[in-house]
Amino acid sequence: MTLDMSWLQALILGFVQGLTEFLPVSSSAHLRIVSGIFFGHDTGASFTAVTQLGTETAVLLYFARDLGRIIAAWFRGFRSAEIRSTLDYRMAWYVIVGTMPVGLLGIVFKDQIRTGARNLWLIATTLIVFALVLAAAEHFGAKRRPVEKLTLVDGIVMGCAQALALIPGVSRSGGTISAGLFLGLTREAATRYSFLLAIPAVVASGLFSIPDAFAPAEQGLLQASGAQLVVATLVAFVVGFASIAWLLRYVVNHTIYVFVGYRIALGVLLLVLLTTTGLQAT
Repeated sequence: MTLDMSWLQALILGFVQGLTEFLPVSSSAHLRIVSGIFFGHDTGASFTAVTQLGTETAVLLYFARDLGRIIAAWFRGFRSAEIRSTLDYRMAWYVIVGTMPVGLLGIVFKDQIRTGARNLWLIATTLIVFALVLAAAEHFGAKRRPVEKLTLVDGIVMGCAQALALIPGVSRSGGTISAGLFLGLTREAATRYSFLLAIPAVVASGLFSIPDAFAPAEQGLLQASGAQLVVATLVAFVVGFASIAWLLRYVVNHTIYVFVGYRIALGVLLLVLLTTTGLQAT
């Protein structure tokens, strides 16, 4: 049996998506947790993927000038050796190559991502485990290399880290920022590349999931109408745009331990609820 999503639920989930997409706390985990605890049913992976189009539109607008330079440099670089030595040209290739791991694994493990990976026991565990990874990256990372020092190896490693975010609870930004810090990048450099790296994968995933999101929901899932999907995506866009600006300012002068503590607290709370209440893990 499926349940129709209410407008209040759609607005709340859009807000949650926009607020958590760029923070290293996992937006897909938050959508799964909020819908499971407060609404009693999962919204499904397709709803998450489509609303992420809103947050990625925010990235496109926020970094429009940077993206314009990068895309132009990539095309011009085929004809000019001088352009091929610029950061913009190299960044284009870093994003292309870094996107390959998540694209490949997303296709191979599509069914598992939509089913078993959304188990709340798994999400609680990954929230805690990758909080410790994030803490280790903050503690041991040299944080000396600016974005101008980014290399192809950095792009590949961070791309592999992004692929881990196919598991809700890992966090796309958390995984890539952790990898960047371990590689010696500054927080700002790791965060900026994390945002750029997410664009192709998230946009492709969202577009690919649109037919599934508008199709009848599977048994046990909340069913959003087309209008609700559009509104939730717009809310995610507005909140996400503000979240990008805040996070980029925050990481310049602050550690990311606050997100570590939050992830551990949320993971432990989820484990307690799963153990002591009737909260269903699947």
